[in-house]
Amino acid sequence: MKTKMVFLCSFMVLLSLINSEDVTYDGRSLIIHGQRKILFSGSIHYPRSPPEMWSSLISKAKEGGLDVIQTYAFWNLHEPQPGQYDFSGRYDIVRFIKEIQAHGLYACLRIGPFIESEWSYGGLPFWLHDVPGIVFRSDNEPFKFYMQNFTTHIVNLIKSEKLYASQGGPIILSQIENEYQNVEGAFHENGPPYVRWAAAMAVGQQTGVPWVMCKQDDAPDPVINSCNGLRCGETFAGPNSPNKPAIWTENWTSQYQVYGEVQQLRSAEDIAFHVALFIAKNGSYVNYYMYHGGTNFGRTASSFVLTAYYDQAPLDEYGIIRQPKWGHLKDLHAAVKLCSEPLLSGKPQSISLGQLQQAYVFKEDLGKCTAFLVNNDSRNDVQVVFQNSSYLLPRKSISILPDCKNVVFNTAKVIPKLHYYPLKVSTQSRSAHGSHQNTSFSLRAAVSLNEGVNDIALLSVMVGLPDSGAYLERKVAGLQRVMIQDDTAADDLTKDQWGYQVGMLGEKLEIYTEEGTNKVYWGRLSTTNKPITWYKTQFDSPAGSDPVAVNLGSMGKGEAWVNGQSIGRYWTSYLTPDGSPSQIWYNIPRAFLKPTGNLLVLLEEEARSPLHISIDTITVSRVCGHVSDSHPLQVYSWVVDNQSNEYQNHHGQRPELQLKCPQSKIISRIRFASYGTPSGDCEKYAVGSCHSVNSRSIVEKACLGKRFCSIAQSRQYFGGDPCPGLHKSLLVDAQCS
Repeated sequence: MKTKMVFLCSFMVLLSLINSEDVTYDGRSLIIHGQRKILFSGSIHYPRSPPEMWSSLISKAKEGGLDVIQTYAFWNLHEPQPGQYDFSGRYDIVRFIKEIQAHGLYACLRIGPFIESEWSYGGLPFWLHDVPGIVFRSDNEPFKFYMQNFTTHIVNLIKSEKLYASQGGPIILSQIENEYQNVEGAFHENGPPYVRWAAAMAVGQQTGVPWVMCKQDDAPDPVINSCNGLRCGETFAGPNSPNKPAIWTENWTSQYQVYGEVQQLRSAEDIAFHVALFIAKNGSYVNYYMYHGGTNFGRTASSFVLTAYYDQAPLDEYGIIRQPKWGHLKDLHAAVKLCSEPLLSGKPQSISLGQLQQAYVFKEDLGKCTAFLVNNDSRNDVQVVFQNSSYLLPRKSISILPDCKNVVFNTAKVIPKLHYYPLKVSTQSRSAHGSHQNTSFSLRAAVSLNEGVNDIALLSVMVGLPDSGAYLERKVAGLQRVMIQDDTAADDLTKDQWGYQVGMLGEKLEIYTEEGTNKVYWGRLSTTNKPITWYKTQFDSPAGSDPVAVNLGSMGKGEAWVNGQSIGRYWTSYLTPDGSPSQIWYNIPRAFLKPTGNLLVLLEEEARSPLHISIDTITVSRVCGHVSDSHPLQVYSWVVDNQSNEYQNHHGQRPELQLKCPQSKIISRIRFASYGTPSGDCEKYAVGSCHSVNSRSIVEKACLGKRFCSIAQSRQYFGGDPCPGLHKSLLVDAQCS
């Protein structure tokens, strides 16, 4: 018995040592517990979602094939006043990282502490602005003093909770500064010394994990320079040392949206192409920015940025899986992981397959081989020959061959699609304002003056502080110049004749809270709406578990609170060029709600009536899939034959269409089904010249009443070939309820 106990203790000590090993790297990848790793990561920011959502978000990220969750540390939230720290509620960074650990994932902590992130003042606390002699992000002693204080405070907090991988925790990577090279030149001789100081200060924290500097080609050893952007496989010059791995810290899954501009979307196919290209060119770490954007609660968004942040990410603002991005990237991750051994230990080789076609091949000494076949032609599908076999490469695509023979994934072949629809409504604009591209503007208005002395009061309402640029401490906002003029003279009122007050009385009294509402008199709703008006009402929580949003499409501009918590700024009167508001639905996390009697308070800056506001739920009501006989088989059905080292499919030899409704919903109706040559896609479709008459009945039999169903794309499944000799596909649109 005594001998067994000694053995057990020895084993536990050994296990502890293995799990507490420092993270290192070489020219191929990060090395964790002695093993090279290809890692897929996703940005999820803890302040942009309530803690009650964190577990679900991380779980969905893991299901989507991620290994790492990446987040910034938000200085202005954590240190609202010098030396006063706040890590409560949504600011609980330790709880968030422990949640990541509980799901068995790694974490990347980007301390910054300047983060940009479309976050007000780039994450810098505004009190820094008043420090005498300060110059932000420069070789400036006051700034370096406060920056080092905060960085050290965060590192010590993380160390105290044993959250670095060197302590057995999940954090494998940290970042200091953020995209500094964009502004370094503006600081002249004070730029490069600051870079060297920041790197040395970070490394001196002794975390046991590597540090990165993104967009910083001159990052000094041992700090790793990394890439941010849309196409790092094409644009990244590579690590500045052969001993550093190629890391992509921000792969933008869409473009953050600002008020007044049309949303810029990015397709799942384009994201997958550039990820596969980066991996093919020796990349080993890819982070999606954002994987879940969440909500810019309160006034945390930077100038003109929407309250909804990166809603087109794989997990949207409400945490709902957004297809096809989520599913297509999940398949990509699985395909790349099939190639891990040759990618990490094989010898790379590049082979020309044509003018715009290339093969990236990785071969191990023991014979294992992986290939990425790239077609850079954005207009034409191309047939290529690789190792005596012919492959059809769709335009602008990459085929992944984990055994250099079988195609298990192609970046252009997207199978699942999923849609939910709240429709937008149009409103009319009556405000005077700048824009994201040109923030300054002039307002001319007629005023009536009395004889003698007149008192003038102007309200200037900002839409977020700037988040980037050199000499951020010098940037000014608000009122710049006021002139009153008639036909004969002009009085310039820009000098010392003004007093000012920051904020409003209603905010200081917190009349958006249950207690604060009793501090003021609330009158009955008038038929004559006036600007700068507070409104309040109560509502009950919608039944069920679907996400909740308030429709403010009938309002103008202002801020909204629910049960005392700001759900963000709204600006529905500022229309995009196509005549629609940038955002009308504003997220109300269910964690903010009570079953009944929820308090909704609005500060409406324009003269809009609240009578048409509604409380809605966001639900996935449609699932749609489109698969053709040219699609690769399901990635998860491929297994390697240990003798031949080739991949074989043991779960069916035809592509499958899969439909899946969200939790608590089933497929209740088949809206459209066609096996043959349907035209269009999930957005707009029709029966083509070839169509199996059995399509709807067979799909209904397979799917109705189920949450999930899988349908083989084969003529046997549909009772025969409706048009021999033609390539066929299957398109199904179903309703979930």
